[in-house]
Amino acid sequence: MGVTRTLLLAASQSRWLRARATRYGFVRRAVLRFMPGEDVEDALAAAREFSREGLSAVFTRLGENVTEEREAAAVTRHYLELLRRMRELALPGDLSVKLTQLGLDLSPELCHESLCRILERAGRECMVWIDMESSPYVDRTLEQYRRARARFPNVGVCLQAYLYRTEADLGSLLPLAPAVRLVKGAYRETREHAYPRRRDVDANFARLAARLLDAAARQKGMRVAIGTHDLRLIRRVQEHAEAAGLGKDAYEFQMLYGIQRPEQLRLAREGYRAKVLISYGSYWFPWYMRRLAERPANVWFVVRNLFSG
Repeated sequence: MGVTRTLLLAASQSRWLRARATRYGFVRRAVLRFMPGEDVEDALAAAREFSREGLSAVFTRLGENVTEEREAAAVTRHYLELLRRMRELALPGDLSVKLTQLGLDLSPELCHESLCRILERAGRECMVWIDMESSPYVDRTLEQYRRARARFPNVGVCLQAYLYRTEADLGSLLPLAPAVRLVKGAYRETREHAYPRRRDVDANFARLAARLLDAAARQKGMRVAIGTHDLRLIRRVQEHAEAAGLGKDAYEFQMLYGIQRPEQLRLAREGYRAKVLISYGSYWFPWYMRRLAERPANVWFVVRNLFSG
């Protein structure tokens, strides 16, 4: 892991830095590269624009590790209201939620009840993806997913290619005919838990993607989302799917707002299912630091904003 990436991931966990950095205008301007704004209406407006270009949205309200039940309840109400607004606007889309934002640190039952309320309101037409957080949460997240999957077909889970354990986790989920979003992983992890070198993460991502798209997985009726901005990996996934005889609607690509927009549009134009993960909310600093850590060259974007006033 590079020094810059390590420093950025450490910064994402600093409450002191979060409290101070978010006061500066240049930081707030720079973060708008990766999100349309803090308000849900900003996210909905962006989604309407994307829909005109053939791209669907996945909405996520930023935040994690709530410390009070009332906070978890407020997040749940927010997502229920968001679903109402989506229906009001006839705007198709999915949700992506963090379980620690729904109260997982406080009570597994509280979290499960909140997740089920959201899934019930979402209905079959809206997928609710469970984000995967840092490695200490993997087992608890998978337990919550398994419980929810027993009742709801519209729930998916994120798996992270940089963790050694992910191949085994995927194997354990296959009997459920799961919906899986595969990503590289963005949290600060030790060498005990995660591949430290980028090339090893990329290789594992390719292996896992191939397994998600192989005949055994497809026969089980899995839903597969490929979450990467790496053009080389996108091409490898496409080539593997074509070789396996899979149609363009057999899987989907999900990318973050503000990253690889031309590639998102290309995929949509060519008939692939392409979705944009739209993040919003005021708790953006830890998330923003992780975005910079994924591609440290983006730090220069912040520096340019600093000197441009």
